[in-house]
Amino acid sequence: MFVSSAIAKFMQTSVPLLQLSGVSINYGGIQALQAIDLVIYPGEVVTLIGANGAGKTTTLRAISRLLPVRSGAIAYAERDITRKRAHEVVKLGIAHSPEGRRILARLSVLDNLELGAYTRSDRLGVKADIEQQFLTFPRLAERRHQLAGTLSGGEQQMLAIARALMSRPQLLLLDEPSLGLAPAIVREIFGIIQTLRSTGVTILLVEQNANLALQSADRGYVLEAGRIILSGKAADLLNSDRVKQAYLG
Repeated sequence: MFVSSAIAKFMQTSVPLLQLSGVSINYGGIQALQAIDLVIYPGEVVTLIGANGAGKTTTLRAISRLLPVRSGAIAYAERDITRKRAHEVVKLGIAHSPEGRRILARLSVLDNLELGAYTRSDRLGVKADIEQQFLTFPRLAERRHQLAGTLSGGEQQMLAIARALMSRPQLLLLDEPSLGLAPAIVREIFGIIQTLRSTGVTILLVEQNANLALQSADRGYVLEAGRIILSGKAADLLNSDRVKQAYLG
């Protein structure tokens, strides 16, 4: 997918919604991220691709403040969030749908959605947003009182995304939304991602299926051993011989 002319013009005149500048992270004695720079503008879908262990999930966990930054800075909406706590960045407008879904299996679908709005105090707004999630994800509406652990894998992924949306984010971090799902369900999940994008939600997508990720994104970054080695328009990365050989098969 090419960056539209409207988005390209907007990127030239707008300030970034998210910017990582020289961000490095260590796990013990291992440097998981090495001075990475990344920028996302409002309304974009941006994807991070790379092999397992490249640092994709680490990047998302750094942005959502689940991991400490050793050096560098993270700015969101022109505000430094490098030292913020996780619940603080949720309040600012960043939501994270993690790898493995991490739903609360012993609670109902409805309970999971309510917990997704834990930073909010507008009860009527929360109720309205739950109904909106049920419109976006009709399968969840049918199973609103069902224990989340009894849902299918695809339904659990839908619940993980819907729960993240309950905080009303401007930026949604999606980590491996297609993991372990059948092709038909993957197509449905990525259709939902495009629907979310049309509502104005900015998305940073980590996805093992690099071909699908780049087809769904405006721009992409390629991570290798904790470093960004390539970046550009998604369409250009799809046509890159280097990317084709390493990630597209």
